[in-house]
Formats: sequence, C-alpha cells, structure tokens
Amino acid sequence: MKNLLLKTAIAAVLAGPAMAQAASLDDIQKEIAEMKAKNERLEAEVSALKEKSKAQSKDAPADSANAKPVPHVTQNGSGKFALESADGLTSISLTGRLHFDTGAYVSFKPDNATVGPQFLSDGVNARRARIGVSGKVAGGWTFGFIYDGGNSQDGTGTGGNPAGIQTAQISYTGFKGVIIDLPGYSEPPYPLDVAVSSNDIMFMERATPANVAAGFGAGDFRSNAGVRFYGDRYWIGAYLTGPAYGDSHTLVRERLGSFQRATAQVLTGDNYSLHLGVNAFELLQTPDTGPGTARTVTLSDRPELRIDPTALLSTGGLGSATNPVSSAKVYGFEAAGGWNSIYGQGEYFKYDVSRRGLGSNSFDGYYGQVSWTITGEHRKYSPTTGAYSGITPNKPFGVHGGWGALELAARYSKTNLNDDFVEGVALSAQPTAVNGGEMKNITLGANWYLNGYLRFMLNYVHSELDRVNGTATATAPLGAPIGYKMDAFALRTQLSW
Repeated sequence: MKNLLLKTAIAAVLAGPAMAQAASLDDIQKEIAEMKAKNERLEAEVSALKEKSKAQSKDAPADSANAKPVPHVTQNGSGKFALESADGLTSISLTGRLHFDTGAYVSFKPDNATVGPQFLSDGVNARRARIGVSGKVAGGWTFGFIYDGGNSQDGTGTGGNPAGIQTAQISYTGFKGVIIDLPGYSEPPYPLDVAVSSNDIMFMERATPANVAAGFGAGDFRSNAGVRFYGDRYWIGAYLTGPAYGDSHTLVRERLGSFQRATAQVLTGDNYSLHLGVNAFELLQTPDTGPGTARTVTLSDRPELRIDPTALLSTGGLGSATNPVSSAKVYGFEAAGGWNSIYGQGEYFKYDVSRRGLGSNSFDGYYGQVSWTITGEHRKYSPTTGAYSGITPNKPFGVHGGWGALELAARYSKTNLNDDFVEGVALSAQPTAVNGGEMKNITLGANWYLNGYLRFMLNYVHSELDRVNGTATATAPLGAPIGYKMDAFALRTQLSW
C-alpha cells in the first residue's frame, strides 16, 4: 500500500505540467478565435463605410447645388486680385496706377529772345494717380469706375484734363469676340499708340502725331460708345465720341465725333508677328456757344514730356465766327510687329480741317519706334484692343535671384502743322494760311520691369520746333525764326495693379 501511494504521488507530480500546458493551449486558441471574429467585424464595418462613401459621392452634385454659395478670391494673368462669387459670374476688384515723373530741361534754346517761351520749368508731375474698381456682373456685363487725381501739370482744355473721372463705363461681353461699350467715360482704342495701355507704352509719353490725332475727339477722359469685333487675327471697331470730362456742358453744340479702326495680324507665330491697320476720325460737330460764334479746333502738343505744360507746337484756334470750322478729319495707317525680343511700331496721319469760305487745310505727322528687351522677353498681342501689351519679366526682381526685365527703346517723330503759308508775308494777308510749325522729336528710353506691378522708366528727349514769325514785332520781323531746340531727361516711377 505504501508503495502504491508513493507511485500515485509521483504520477500526479509528473502529470501536473502536462495538464497545465493543455489548459494554456486552450486559452490561446480561444483568444485567437476571438481576434478572428473581431477582425471580421472590423472588415464588415470598413466595407459598410466604403459603400456609404460611394453613395455620398453619387449624391454630391445634388448636395452642392443646395449648398450656400461661398465667394472666393481669384487672380488673373496680370496679377490682379478680385473677389468673385461662388458661381464665378460676378466679381469686383480694386485697380489703380501711379505714374510719378521727375524731369529737367537741361537745355532750352529759343530762336528769338522775345517771341515765344524763353525757358521751360523743371520739376515733378503726378502724371497719373488713379484708383477705382472694375469687375463683372451676371457673367456678360463688365464695369469700371476710376478716378484720376493726377495730371497736376496738364491743366484743362487742349493738351490736358483736370483731375476727375477717367473711367465710368459699362460694357457687354456676352457674345464671343464682341465688346459693346455703352455710353460712358474711358479712353477709346484710337489710334494704335493710344490703344496701348499707359501702363505698357514704350516711353513716358505717346508720340506727338498720335496725340494730335486723338486730340480731335478721342484720348483720355472721353465720353464714348461703340462696338468692337476681335479675334486672334483681326480687330474692327467703330465708336461715337463726345465731350471730355471737364468740358463745358453749357454750349449750344457740344463736340461730337466718330472713329473707325480695322487691323489684321498678317503674320503671327510663337516668336514673330506683323500687324497692319487703317483708321479714320471725323469731327461731326464742332463745339460752339450759339449762332454767330466761332466754331474752332486747335491742333497742338507739347514736346514728348509732361513736366512743363507749355504747348509749343500749335495751330492756334482754327475757325472764326465768319469762317467757322465745317469739318475736320484724320486718316491714319498703322503697323507694328515683333521678332523674338525686338519690337517695332509706327503710324502715319493726315489731318484735314475745313473752314467755311476758306477751303481745306492739310497737315501730317508720323512716328517710328523700336525696342529691344535685353533679357529676352517680348511684347504680346492683345486681341481685345488690337494692340500690344507690355513686358512681363520671366525672372521678377528679388525672386530666386531674378533681376526683372530690361528694355531699350528709341523713337523718332515728326509733325508738320504748316499749310499754305508763305514765309515773310504777314498772316493777316494770307487768310487761308496756317503757321503751326514743324516739330521733330528724338526720344531714347530704358525701361526696367521689376515685376508685373513695378517699373522704372528713364527717357532722354531731344526736340526741335521750326517756325517763323508771321506777325511782325519791334524785335522780330516777318520770317524771323521763333522756334527752339530742347534737351531733357526724365524718370518715371510706375506702380500699377
């Protein structure tokens, strides 16, 4: 018995670990089974979430249509920011430009010591200081309202406008390739040199012949209405123009004119283009204060700089109560084009003014200008204006070591406002004669474009006016030279957005 008990105890001791091991294996297997079940439940939940996500995706358009619109900020290719509605049909943006000029007439040599100006004033001019808004409404309608506080040296009337409304116009752009400008104030796209934005012009001032043409009844601050059709290869427009901002509205007859302009991109490619066009302007109604009063027009301009406001080239008022202006017209031809980083532009104008009882007088003018962008950029064609834009630097100043873009330019212009005039004979004895003078300008320029918003312009202007005296004085006999020679330097700081 004693031996039996001993054997039983030994067997129990030996069997204990085996039994414990069996119990441990059962627990592990049970845990594995629970984990598998939990994993299957998770997989089922994931599958359910995926199905729910797919269903929501299918329903998303309907849900978005019912969602509350959220306005957002946009930025166009020229860097202008706008607040736009969620549907993209309505927007408004802040726009403006500052052109601040500093200049000096380093040499002014009049031909006569008593007749005509004896000096021109150095100084500064806030040439343009504009602020306003622009945008679109309901997709097809665009608007602009811009106030100009500049022109501090321009004065009023011929040769300049006072500070005030520069743009206040609504346009319809709902038809492809068509812009309808409703009656309002703006700068209509006539001629080519004016169709180029003042932010993009090659020099600080446009060429004198183009300014004289626009002075008939186009140019800045001008009331106008018209339509233009355009594409990548053509531009055709016709406009009616009225008085400029600041003109008197107490006249019996206010100024009324019209212009037509047609252009074609004869050649076009990635690195070349050739632009040709024709244009015409007709003064349909000359302003006057009533029957028996003078109906006059004046053709004039300053040297191609706006620091001193003196108009040195001028016909004076053409027309009188006895011989009022019956019609005035301008005919023009334009050409422009580029090859790689070289760009050229030029225009020719013929100006005709008819006075009742005196027949017609004809004048003309032309200019040619060329630029080379050293850094490789080039001016691009703008279909909506039928003109060329400015330079946008490939490497803006201060961005990844960039220095912006540098453009060098040169221009020659000539404007002849003499007609039927015999030197040495008094104007009073030549009723059909006009002695406005002949102006020649040479302008050299360097433009540094820091980025799409800032540029500096440095101009040198050499100007000559050939004119002889048509009214004898004690110090200047008939036929005496009364013109001048002038040299000037000017710098513009420009910011636009």
